[in-house]
Amino acid sequence: MSTMQSQACLKKQGSLKMESLHHYVVERIMERLPAKSLARFKVVAKAWKSTIESRYFQEKQLRNRQLSGDPDVLMVSIKPHDDDDDSNLESLRTLVLGSSSSVKIPTLWEGISYSVCHSTCDGIVCLYHHFEPGLVINPTTRWYRPLPLCHLQQLIHDLGESYDPADHSCFNLGFGKDKFTGTYKPVWLYNTGMIGFNQNTTCEVFDLSTDTWRYVTPAPYRIVAITDPVFVDGSLHWFTQCEETKVLSFDLHTEVFQVVAKAPFAANPEHLNIVMCNLDNRLCVSEMKWPCQKIWSFHSSNKTWDTIYTLDLDFAYFWHNIPTGGTRRRAILPLALLDGETKKKKKKKLLFFDRLVSRGLFTHELGTLSYEAAFSATSIGYPVCYFPSLFSI
Repeated sequence: MSTMQSQACLKKQGSLKMESLHHYVVERIMERLPAKSLARFKVVAKAWKSTIESRYFQEKQLRNRQLSGDPDVLMVSIKPHDDDDDSNLESLRTLVLGSSSSVKIPTLWEGISYSVCHSTCDGIVCLYHHFEPGLVINPTTRWYRPLPLCHLQQLIHDLGESYDPADHSCFNLGFGKDKFTGTYKPVWLYNTGMIGFNQNTTCEVFDLSTDTWRYVTPAPYRIVAITDPVFVDGSLHWFTQCEETKVLSFDLHTEVFQVVAKAPFAANPEHLNIVMCNLDNRLCVSEMKWPCQKIWSFHSSNKTWDTIYTLDLDFAYFWHNIPTGGTRRRAILPLALLDGETKKKKKKKLLFFDRLVSRGLFTHELGTLSYEAAFSATSIGYPVCYFPSLFSI
């Protein structure tokens, strides 16, 4: 049953007596509805509200959404439209792929320019600021939970004007879920400099049950801090700063670090030219050597890498009039594999984002090797893919 058919059934249900249709049947229909519609249907009846708010139902609804099509795209920290007027800064916008426009999501924190964790879990997104408290949010329901300052952020605040940002590298928050307990965990892993720490790296994990950050055993290597950590199959992953770049994982259940493999590209790559991503629940890494960018997929069973795509960026940008600015300095970011339907069969499309130009989402048709613009704007901020859900923490 399609979403439109499900909605039509519920409209018809509204004209009948509540007891004329068994609640089990109503529940099966509701499982196929969008999360946004279900949030409104909670006012119809107490039984509906109870069902929609149950974790069991929410998990089934999310599984149906994941099977029904491509993810939505959340665009975070849109730049001001008019000069430097911060009042026009829009924190969140959402895009349904295939549509020609995005929709603003009203929030209580307009005017704050957040970054967003590259990985999402169950429709939950984690926003962060390097020097201010973060947020765990559900963009669909607008539920959110504040995150207090971690120990590093608190130390930076305490140091005040004596703090020099040059003392440590940029650091990005990781977000994932313990696949055994279902516990969501924000994780700060950062290289330490001359700010009171002795280890090469320091790791802090947020405990949702106590609402506090706690230290765990640090990683054995310094990390490439400029790249975003990626969540795959219960673990977060980073590149290491080694003679030969390695992929370091942090198991969110055992909270133990281990090196999973050496990266497939040459030693000592330019850090701006490498990225990590999750494509179809597989760990992937990519390196850009203009005008091409290769993407490798990791096989956890035998610890090997396969080249799955090679992007011709010069060709793609020429046809879409995107300025290349001479020598490229930053790899594009693969976001997701999409189902590109044709009359004969479904073909995968790679959705990617240009982090340097920051004004468009593009798709690469893997069968025909064609490139298309999926969405463009003056600036789209930083995009992350997610499946809308009713989850909260």
